[in-house]
Amino acid sequence: MTLTYCPDTTAADWLVRSGTPATQLMTFGPASFEAFGRLRFIPDPVVPGQAETDADIPAGHPLDLTQARRALRLLARFTSTPQDCYFCVWEGYSDIPLPPDVRHGPLVEIPHRRYALLRGALHDIDAWEADLGGGQPIAPPAFVWPADRRWCFASDVDPHWAGIGAEQAAIDALIGDPRLDVVPARPAEEQPVYR
Repeated sequence: MTLTYCPDTTAADWLVRSGTPATQLMTFGPASFEAFGRLRFIPDPVVPGQAETDADIPAGHPLDLTQARRALRLLARFTSTPQDCYFCVWEGYSDIPLPPDVRHGPLVEIPHRRYALLRGALHDIDAWEADLGGGQPIAPPAFVWPADRRWCFASDVDPHWAGIGAEQAAIDALIGDPRLDVVPARPAEEQPVYR
């Protein structure tokens, strides 16, 4: 495994103690960033009450993890510490079998969620399935941030998108990348949801 488990969770204290409301924290990270965006894994609903199963998703649409990797690779340009990053794995992911010592060890805790904290280089996201999913497709990390905390990637289990907080130039670069579907966001506002 290229990522290592961190039984000392103090590197996540900036999340836990950010004072950001829980739902906003789970979906965008701390509220302290200059700008925010939403990486849409699938398009937003087009009518109120639309079910996710009714979304118009083209054949061959990239997996959530594939899209997350693209965004994280771009975000590597906006940190001085791409070789020192943190990754959180939600303990409730059924497709990521955490070892018992990790599942029962110290976890990062915020309201309504607990996460295993892993550390490694940002490029270790390329081995995410091999390291954590036995080679099978799995969910993206719940959180990723570099040690210099220049940005935060948050992918909660419920929304059809991931939230990203960063400097404006990083959000602009994400929005401008034609391989990504990123839109500006205001985390304190209600976000689009499928029923």
